[in-house]
Amino acid sequence: MTSPVLFDELSTADGRKVGVATLNSPKTLNGLSLDMCKLLAAQLRRWEDDAQVAFVALRGAGDKAFCAGGDLHGMYRGMQENASGQAWDNTYAREFFDVEYRLDYHIHSYAKPVLCWGSGIVMGGGVGLMMGASHRVATTTTRFAMPEISIGLFPDVGGTWMLSRLPGGIGLFLALTGAQLGASDCRLLGLADYTLDAQGWDALAASIQAASWSDDRHSNDVALRALLLGQQRDAPAEPGPLQTHYSLIRQSCDGADLTGICAHIAAWAEHEDPWLKRAASTFLAGSPGSARLSFSLLRRVRLMSLADVFRQEYIVSLQCGAQGDLKEGIRALLIDKDRQPRWNPPSLDAASEEWVQRFYAAPWPADLAHPLADLGRPAAG
Repeated sequence: MTSPVLFDELSTADGRKVGVATLNSPKTLNGLSLDMCKLLAAQLRRWEDDAQVAFVALRGAGDKAFCAGGDLHGMYRGMQENASGQAWDNTYAREFFDVEYRLDYHIHSYAKPVLCWGSGIVMGGGVGLMMGASHRVATTTTRFAMPEISIGLFPDVGGTWMLSRLPGGIGLFLALTGAQLGASDCRLLGLADYTLDAQGWDALAASIQAASWSDDRHSNDVALRALLLGQQRDAPAEPGPLQTHYSLIRQSCDGADLTGICAHIAAWAEHEDPWLKRAASTFLAGSPGSARLSFSLLRRVRLMSLADVFRQEYIVSLQCGAQGDLKEGIRALLIDKDRQPRWNPPSLDAASEEWVQRFYAAPWPADLAHPLADLGRPAAG
């Protein structure tokens, strides 16, 4: 049986190695399963400890996606099997979010450079992997988005940390609409660092192998940046749709009036620009509860550390599986595929600020510590 993650080591000119992890589930657009997260986490630790490995690269098998998200079918089974309906009794969700969030945090704090080849679809869990990489490549086929509103979730995997730090209104717009960004807009927002041709991986790998690296992190960061700049497309990128509508989005989606912001987005359902029109359509079909939750979270985590954001997201993710719209959203999209979700609450008015507070309650027994309590903290002893 073929492994869902393939690991390879490229030999370089000076005898060092570069570790390459390839998500290997192209039929599911390399969606992240729990097993894939475990395999990645273990191998990244081994490469981090191997003095011969100069840096690590992440990519996806096939030409359609780096990673299109997480294991929604597994999530759905976990919710179905949770007889009590209590958030802490969903053992699959507890383990999945624990392993995935630790993996994402490790990439952010990795001791060596991490190159992410973010070609094709980069959504949800794929964004979580790409976001923490030190050298993030978008390509001519990149479609970057956080479309969780369509399944009754919120932009997790550190997504609230990322979106809350974008210019006012932009992050909320992306959370409420799941709008897709190409390479140009990713570069504009600082969500990617380089733009290469979608067919350029082999040439990049050859250049990596032909180069000499060192055991110094800073030197390798600098050398890898120079190599990637040398591989970039010569033609200047055309402005993306977000850049085109940047001022409009900021003006319409910033501030504390969620009702007004949602009204602005809804009005774009008749806009002449198909990108804005699609953004409005996604928002209008999405979960009102997710809209309120995303708005509340982006304001709540803005000044938190990354580790604290992951701890906050862990609580909210577990609660979404018990009292939110996640189960219904997955049912409508992937199980019954009727695309007729019955959202609860059914409207933004019903999804009030008071209503959303339930998602911030830690679901575990009072005598237990947060499962991610050690994240970002030195080990004892």
